[in-house]
Amino acid sequence: MNYPKKVTIGDITVRDGFQHEEKFIPTEAKLWVAEQLILAGFRHIEVTNFGNPKGMPQFKDAVTLFKLIRDSKKISHLMKDVRLTAVTIREKAIERAIQAKQEGWGPDRILLMVSTSESHHKTNSGLSLADYWKMSEEWVKKARDAGLNVNGTVSTIWGCPIEGPTDMKKAIEFTKRWFDIGATDVEHADHDGSASPDRVYKYFTMLLESVDNPHKQIAHFHTTRGWGIANVLAALQAGMTNFESTMGGIGGQPANFVDGVPVSGTGEYYYKDPMTVGLVNTEDMVVMMDEMGIDTGLDVDKVLEIGKMVERIVGRGLRSEAIRNGRIPKHMKG
Repeated sequence: MNYPKKVTIGDITVRDGFQHEEKFIPTEAKLWVAEQLILAGFRHIEVTNFGNPKGMPQFKDAVTLFKLIRDSKKISHLMKDVRLTAVTIREKAIERAIQAKQEGWGPDRILLMVSTSESHHKTNSGLSLADYWKMSEEWVKKARDAGLNVNGTVSTIWGCPIEGPTDMKKAIEFTKRWFDIGATDVEHADHDGSASPDRVYKYFTMLLESVDNPHKQIAHFHTTRGWGIANVLAALQAGMTNFESTMGGIGGQPANFVDGVPVSGTGEYYYKDPMTVGLVNTEDMVVMMDEMGIDTGLDVDKVLEIGKMVERIVGRGLRSEAIRNGRIPKHMKG
């Protein structure tokens, strides 16, 4: 079996990971995690969501956090190669990102999202798919004109938590549409752990046969049912070289309850037990790829150190087997 010799891994703990936590993660802790990830070799970091923090209070510090990262002396020598992302689902958030970019402290890249499931998309964005595409055509151009890169995410590729099964071919169509309207890369998202390895391989094989820019395609997996790392392997087998993940596999959806206060968060389809869901964890994926001889460009030992500290930040043990059991020894002992 031929695997890629080198991959790119983006870490999205600070946004997608912490958004799922039911206690507010201190801004200083978010800053520490972002700094350490960059020092470990990550060059793609998802920082926050520029949407209205009323329903997602984990992001009430979006402006402060971005400015602290930009002003950090610990990582200033590395920042020319780092790409910071903010999620911007709707117009006001995109407008905030453009203004922040113009003021010199904002994101390098923003993220917009469509779902192949109409009902999931409407719940997530408040718009029909037709209206969202119309909005995106206008605002992607404005963002690109302002110097921002734009990620167009395609979600519910392998299934929808509201509707159930979805058609993978629709995601290929949406991918092409994102590039047609100016997106710089596309994330292919398993929204809730519906993807199985065989269908992951089938989808990414189909995708890479349909596009001429494989380096601009990003794989995003959840591990709700325990298949996350198997799906990473299936994507590698299909030829994917760009992945994203979170420390300890935390994250998934905006919490419905933060610091003792009920908030709108994800809405009615939020999981019964938010602690049983999450993304592929960065630590296990990095260690696995290292064992396979795949170059991630990361300091593996430092990744594991960060993972241990993230467990302390959130106040519980997380999903990483590599944290519990360590790396496989590289040399004989004794």
